[in-house]
Amino acid sequence: MKKNDLKKQVAAAINACLDKKAEELTILEMEKGSGAFTDYFVLCSGTNPRQVQAIADEVEMRLKAAAIPPTHVEGYNQGEWILIDYVDFVVHVFSEKARKFYDLERLWKSAKRLQPAELKPLAVRRQRSAATVARRKRA
Repeated sequence: MKKNDLKKQVAAAINACLDKKAEELTILEMEKGSGAFTDYFVLCSGTNPRQVQAIADEVEMRLKAAAIPPTHVEGYNQGEWILIDYVDFVVHVFSEKARKFYDLERLWKSAKRLQPAELKPLAVRRQRSAATVARRKRA
């Protein structure tokens, strides 16, 4: 897959997470030769099982709309750690407790941390424009 197409898909997943108010969003770009089975991990947290499931639902819906179905989904019913596998990237949606327990950022500490803005310029512009509109309404 082309790098730009992959980044657009990861950006779509990030936008979906943010739209459902996901917390502590982290993007890890996995190193070649690190033993990682994918190129990116997108990690985020929800405050309760229902929000964790809503975030996962939004990610799946957005990517399915772009004709990108997940290869595999695990943990949906429990709502503690939902793993959505798209082969070239994996989205992990955690409860706060599960995220602290599994600590994937520490486990994959050799991975390069990316800022969401590095993969999703459209979402950043949308957030800024929403903030601008809110400021204009107050003025």
